[in-house]
Amino acid sequence: MNESNIDQQTSDDTLYRLAELFKVFGDPTRIRILHSLAEDELCVQDIADRLSMTQSAISHQLRTLKQMALVRFRREGKTIYYSLADDHVKTIMAQGLEHVCE
Repeated sequence: MNESNIDQQTSDDTLYRLAELFKVFGDPTRIRILHSLAEDELCVQDIADRLSMTQSAISHQLRTLKQMALVRFRREGKTIYYSLADDHVKTIMAQGLEHVCE
């Protein structure tokens, strides 16, 4: 990809949305939730138990993660199960971990 293509693809709006995405990754609780969901599909109570937090706190963070399309959910009866939205989220997490562990 040449430089003019990169400039065309990175409008101010796109860069703003990228900054908003990285802000979501700036919260330790959200990172812990994403890390848990990288291993398993989980319901709110399972996440709360793993992180020793309340369901309310987890639900609040999941709402942000859903708004940014980082997690998806499916309903099974009354229970809602959450998982990472796609492989891009796994890649971002894996590369971030690799970077901080160097």
